[in-house]
Amino acid sequence: MKKKALITGITGQDGSYLAEFLLKKGYAVHGIKRKSSTFNTNRIDHIYKDIHSRSNFRLHYGDLADSNSIVNVINKIKPNEIYNLGAQSHVGHSFEIPEYTSEVSGLGTLRVLEAMRFLNLKKTKFYQASTSELFGEKPNKVNSFDEKSLMVPKSPYGVSKLYSYYITKVYREAYGFFACNGILFNHESPRRGETFVTRKITMYFAKKILGSKDILYLGNLNAKRDWGHAKDYTEMQWKILQKSKPDDYVIATGKTTSVRDFVNECCRYLNLKIIWSGKGVNERGYLIRNKKKELIIKVDSKYYRPLEIDYLKGNPKKAFRELKYKLKHSFKDLVKDMLDSDISILKKNK
Repeated sequence: MKKKALITGITGQDGSYLAEFLLKKGYAVHGIKRKSSTFNTNRIDHIYKDIHSRSNFRLHYGDLADSNSIVNVINKIKPNEIYNLGAQSHVGHSFEIPEYTSEVSGLGTLRVLEAMRFLNLKKTKFYQASTSELFGEKPNKVNSFDEKSLMVPKSPYGVSKLYSYYITKVYREAYGFFACNGILFNHESPRRGETFVTRKITMYFAKKILGSKDILYLGNLNAKRDWGHAKDYTEMQWKILQKSKPDDYVIATGKTTSVRDFVNECCRYLNLKIIWSGKGVNERGYLIRNKKKELIIKVDSKYYRPLEIDYLKGNPKKAFRELKYKLKHSFKDLVKDMLDSDISILKKNK
């Protein structure tokens, strides 16, 4: 019998890749999207078909802030697997809308778990999208974070995700749910939103080589992140739910790259020469063309978080060992994929 999967956050980066992956695995895939006056399905339009057609892909209106809608959708589908990917996931924005972030990214998880308990779906497997933002603070002599590392989040987003992380463990232990956390470190792709720093950078350089004269404003250039490809990480989400026993896993590459070096890699791929001058908020990036300097990057303090996290590197040894998986995309592959896509998009729009 065909397995049924329900994905919250279906219209997001991870949700769209996971839907594609599960459809190829032969699943019937159901997604929850919020009701709005505009369509925001551009990431899944290529797999979406009219509700009157026979398709293994279906969308349902619901909201993680509304318990009734969640119960109704889950009761209607009675899925074999639930992937809770829905959230207000922009860390910087969480300082501006902390209550909404907590409502969706924190209590939204509880609403899904409570719906499963209320409907007595003891055989349904549950995956919670957790985050490296749980850690926030690097203790002395610690080079990377694993499943046992101290969790000290530094943002409303991180705190709300910490609640989701622990409430998932509570329902696993209290009610015997097959409920798992995937602690995913930063993962990017051409489908990343343009307000996130990686996509902001790749879109800028795509515009640059097509003639733009704009300047790119960035925040903390020294911030180091463990960046992987979303395609790899969504496959790992599925693998976590295929284990015989529920558990929590750190998903990461085990390598870090600074924001500055992300810019450098973009320039390397596009055969652009960049030099840096100054420090802190006075740092500038210049393109060198025909022996002339062109200012292209400035630091703007408004892009600094109220609480900065300078370093996040994951230790994925447990996941690689137990899930028997190797990453298929390198950091260079990721940058190339994002730049090629953004250049193609801009050319089509022109």
